[in-house]
Parts: sequence; C-alpha cells; structure tokens
Amino acid sequence: MKHHTHLQQFRRRGISIALASVLLSGGISAAMAADESTEVNQNEKQATTTDQEAQPSLGTVTVTATRREASLQSIPVAVSVLNGQKLEQSNLNSIQTIANEVPSLTFRQQGGNKDSAILIRGVGTITTSPGIEPTVSTVIDGVVYARPGQATLDLMDVERIEVLRGPQGTLFGKNASAGVINVVTKQPSADPHAYVDTSYYEGGEKRIRFGLSGTLVPDLLYASINGLWADYDGNVKNVLGGRLNGYEREGARAKFLLTPTEDLDITLIADYTHGTNGVSSVPYTSKAASFSQAISPVAASKGNRKVSSDGKNEVTDTNQGVSAQIDWRINDYTLTSITAFRTWDNTQNTSTSQIGNNYDPLRITATFPASWDRGTLESKQFSQEVRIASPKDKFLEYVAGIYYLKSKTDETYQRTTNLSNGSTLHGKADYGVESDSVALFGESTLNFTSDFRGIAGLRWTHDELSFDHIRNTDSAGDAVRASQSLRKGSTSANEWSGRLGAQYDLSKDVMTYATYSHGYKGPAYNVFFNMSDANNDTEALAPETSNSFEIGLKSALLNNRIIFNVATFYTQYKNYQANVRDTVGTSTVTRLINAGDVSTRGVEFDVNAKATSRLTLSGSLAYVDARVDQITCPINAAAICNINGKPLPFAPKWKSVARANYAIPLSNGYVIDLGTDYTWQSKQQFSLMPQTDETVQEAYGIWNASVALSTQNGWRLALVGRNLLDRSYATTLISNGTNIQRFVPRDDARYFGINVRKDF
Repeated sequence: MKHHTHLQQFRRRGISIALASVLLSGGISAAMAADESTEVNQNEKQATTTDQEAQPSLGTVTVTATRREASLQSIPVAVSVLNGQKLEQSNLNSIQTIANEVPSLTFRQQGGNKDSAILIRGVGTITTSPGIEPTVSTVIDGVVYARPGQATLDLMDVERIEVLRGPQGTLFGKNASAGVINVVTKQPSADPHAYVDTSYYEGGEKRIRFGLSGTLVPDLLYASINGLWADYDGNVKNVLGGRLNGYEREGARAKFLLTPTEDLDITLIADYTHGTNGVSSVPYTSKAASFSQAISPVAASKGNRKVSSDGKNEVTDTNQGVSAQIDWRINDYTLTSITAFRTWDNTQNTSTSQIGNNYDPLRITATFPASWDRGTLESKQFSQEVRIASPKDKFLEYVAGIYYLKSKTDETYQRTTNLSNGSTLHGKADYGVESDSVALFGESTLNFTSDFRGIAGLRWTHDELSFDHIRNTDSAGDAVRASQSLRKGSTSANEWSGRLGAQYDLSKDVMTYATYSHGYKGPAYNVFFNMSDANNDTEALAPETSNSFEIGLKSALLNNRIIFNVATFYTQYKNYQANVRDTVGTSTVTRLINAGDVSTRGVEFDVNAKATSRLTLSGSLAYVDARVDQITCPINAAAICNINGKPLPFAPKWKSVARANYAIPLSNGYVIDLGTDYTWQSKQQFSLMPQTDETVQEAYGIWNASVALSTQNGWRLALVGRNLLDRSYATTLISNGTNIQRFVPRDDARYFGINVRKDF
C-alpha cells in the first residue's frame, strides 16, 4: 500500500514539475557550491589540479566517415556524431528516436516500420513500395541495410552513430544519395567486462540490457555478447480496452574478433532482434459531424491520445543477420572484405480507419466504411564489399573498392472493408521485387602541400530491378480494386556519380573545404496492393540524380576547448521520386512517379565547449530550405498538384539542439552528473500533396534533464526526465479528407524514469 501511494504521487504532474525544478535549479546551485568547495580543497592538496582546472580540453572524436579512422576535425564532410552510451542513458535506443538529436535529420513514422523513412536536409524516400530504394543509407558495422524499416528496432552495444550529410556514393555502398546513418558498435574488450543495465519509465516502460566481453584465447580471440529485453504499455488508450503505441522487444548480438597475426583481423557478427509494436494513429481534427459520430466516444483534438478500435493494430518485425569482415594490412595498405547476409520479416495488422470493424449502422456509414489491412513481408539480402586503403601521409591517398548487393522482397497484402449495407469487400495481392546492384567506387586525396589538398572521387553503378504482381478480389470498390492477372516488369540503369573538392588548412587548428558531389538513386517501380495498369504503375521510374555543393569550416580553438564547425550547402534533385495525387476514373489515387525537380539549401552549425573541467556545453543549429522547384503533374491530376515553391515534407526550416553537462566529484570516488538538453524546431509540413495548414506541425520545443550518481565500484543510478514542459506534438499528420490523423511520439507528454547500471 505504501509503495502504491508513492507511485501515485510520483505520477502526479504537479510533483513532477517540482521535482524537475529541484533537479535543474536547486541542484545546479548546489553543484556550483560543491564545485567551489571541492576546488579549494584540491588547491590545498595538489597544485596539479589547478593546472587541470585552468586547461580543460575536449577529446579527439574519431570517425570512419571516410572508410578509415580519422579525426572528425580533419575530414571534408559534414558529420554529426552521437555517443552510444549517452543515447542509451537518455532512453534513445533506435534510429527513429535520435531524429531530435541532429538538426538536419528527420524521421517519418507511419503505420508500420516498413513504411518509415529517414530524411536528411529535408530529402528522403516516402512511399510504401518495396520497388524503390531509400535516399538515405543506413549502414551498421559496414553492412548496408537495403530497406529503412530494417533499422527501426533497438540498436545494441553502440559505440557511436555518425550522421553524414549530402551524397556519399564515392565511399559508401548503395542508397547514399542524400546521406548516410553510419552505426559503429563496440569492439570486444581484451579485459573481462560485464554489465547489467535496467530502466523503468512512467507508462510501464521497462528495459533490461546486459553484456559480457573479454578474451577467449589470449592474443587470438576476443568476444562480446549483448542482449536486451524491453516492454512498454503504450501512450494511446483504446476505449474498447487496452493500450496502443507500445512495444515488446528482445534481441541478442554476438561479436567475435580473431587476430591470427598482428596484420590480420577477422570480425564475425551475428544479431537477432524481434519486436511487436501496437501501432495506431489518433483522430486529430474532424471536419464532418458524421465522422465525429463514427469515432464516438473519442473526440478528435490536438491533445487526443485515444482511439475506439475493435480491429487488430499490431506490427511484428524479426530482423537478423550475419557478417564477416576481414582486415589485412600489407606494407601499410589495408585490404578489407565485408560479406553479409540478412533477413527481415514483417507482419502488419492495421485498422485503416478509426471506425470499429464490427457492423454498427451508427458508426459504419456510406461515407465512412470500416477497413483493416494485413500485410506480410519477407526480405533477404546478400552483400559483398571489397576495398583497399592506401598508406597515409603520402602524396596520393585513396580508398577504392567494388560493391555488390542482391535483395529480394516478397509481400502479401490483404484488405477487408465493411460497408454500411452490411456487405464486405475483400482483396488480396501477392507481389515481389528483386534487385541486383554492382558498383566500382573510389575516392582519393591529393596532398599538394602540407596545408592544401585536393579531393576526387568516382563511382560507376549498374542496377537491375524487376517485379511481379497479382491481385484477387472477391468484390471491388474504391478501396479494393478488381482482380488483376499476373504482371511482370524489369529495368536496368547505368550511372556515374562522383565528388570533387579542395581542402585547405588556414592554421593548425582551422580547416576549410569546398566540394561538389553528383548523387544517384536507382530506378523504381510503384509496387503496392492496388497496383494497376490504369495508373501506369507497371512503367519504371527513371533514376533520381542530384548535384550538391558544400562549403565548410572546422576549427578547434583555445587549445581544443572549443570546437566549432559550420557547413553551407545547396543540392538540386532531378527526376525526384515521390508520391503525388492523381485521378483515375472517379477515384483519387496516390502514385509514385518522377515528380520533377526539388532542391535544398541551408547552413549548419555545430559547437562543443569545455567551459571548465566539469562543465561541458554543446549545441547544433540548422537552417534548411527544402522546396519543390518544378512539379511534374500527371495529366489528370487535381489542382492540388500545383505545389511549385512549396516546402518538402518533414523539413522544418529551423531546428536546434542545446546540451549542458556538469560533473561534481565527491569523496570516495563518487561523481554526480547533471545533464540537460533542449530541442526546438520551427513549423513543418507533413504532406507533399495536398499542402494545407491542417497537416502542419507548429513550432515546438522539448526540454529533457537527468541527474546521475556514479560510484567507483561500477554503479550508476540516474533519474531521467523527458519533455519537462509537457509539450504535445506530432511525428506525422495525415489528411483523410474529412479528418486529420496524428501519430503520437513516445515523449508526447512529460515522463520520468530511473536507470540503474552495474559494470563488473
């Protein structure tokens, strides 16, 4: 009873606000006082501490953005780096949850993981078709994930995440015409190490991580094994019973490092992740009384987190794979081979309306039929990459290689619709896509002087793409089209892409660069449930290409106490592959086409400062103006297709992140860490077409904070507060004509949690 009372008090928002105030105002005041007292004692005991206080410094950040280890400050690429351990401590465990951490990065959440999208600088691929490749590539330990949905589950044992902005085809595998999310996991340790990490957050969210690392055979074989289990009730209430928007996940990852000689490393990785998500959008606004009646007793509103659904809303994913990386060093050259095989299975059960599926004439009407979908996806891919890296500190430095990716996706999709007269429409489609891609790539650095360097990269890509599709329908309607016999199609393309640039050191601490890049994304097909000859869906889309210009400056000032980087860019995309609205007969349909020309331009700032040995500050700011230059409307398209000059979706013009961390050393090796961050972004449009104010998310800010106590013997206890200002917002708004649906993020409301970790 006592525990229950405390839990109720903990959840009361008034106490939550008071707790946040104590943590962030009184706690910081106490920290300052403790800092002064500790500093006096240290000055009395050791003079060296004074020197350390006077000369704090930021460490060197090492990245592999150029496919070899290098300092972040030395490479001519705009990169944001996120620390894996800090992401875990903030309850940010997947690529979709880090979108607020990088101003130029956005994530589109949809009904299922297979329909999600990653966007960089306002550009990404938004479609449900498996016949199109993503614009932003996801790479985990050197392995390209062919579909963005493969990377939506929890990441494990992350060392860092590098977000590379702009075309990256001359160094990375397929799908890098707008940028790369490069995830690097930790290497097995030589010394024995184990940990257990547990968390509990309001709303019934529970997480457990554990791992073991060490030497199996001295000087020969090292290994690490990590596991996770997580469960969350969800933050959307179904008035008919239960909660949605939650999840259950479990996974494991094993990594082995074999070192037969000092010049040969062999890394073997196997991973498995399984997750079930209860996915649902909620009614956001309603423009029709009949719709309000249909969703009763739920009322559409901007703060609504309720649905009334008797359909199944559940998405299940199983993602697994194995890879082998060989690094062989010969006379200062490094030969690398990465071989990987991955599978991804996805089952999606979603109610495509907010209306109960059981027949009820007060809810199911001619205007609002009830429908639900079930889709299954089986995807597999094989990739092989071989590359060579030349010695460093020579006139000519280069990385060159060959890349091959073969992928196959098979989907079955069923749609059922209950009409107001009690009849049912039912259709089922089976379709699949196969793709083969081979590429030769390389990038070189020409060291003309110790301060001036040239950059030249080139890539040749050959793509082959094919599809098949068949649909069987019991009875047809607007949502379920008539049966269609087997359709097949194939296409191929060859394309050159590349990068040219120059890099100049203004001083030993300041570097500037300018680059031009030509990007490429392969041909595509609009393959989906209602695929039809009448839509010209069987016609292949031409490849999408881009021309990008970037000028940047990177600096490390005041003996590396302040790191300041800035990049300005302009990129134009031709044959932009996107969904547009079209009219076929009397029905309005969504089609994937070469939609014309779009562009993005802007400037990005990143700063890190070591104000004192205990206070670290950092911030990022991006201005991104991504817009439609010239839309190519289908012949019968509605007037809503006239969107020239309009913004691209999921592209706020302004976005910023500010962070602060203050460490207070105590006696007996204890340390208190006070951390806070604030993310703000301007309004953003969620729809390419139609563009209305109803699908605009207004500007908002999210404030988070944490207090952690670490001990010398490996314990860490942390209190985490997220969205302290209790700001509700949308990750996606979808227009259904008479209503707007909102997808609800995890931190849509203020919540607190406790994290406990023990390292052995």
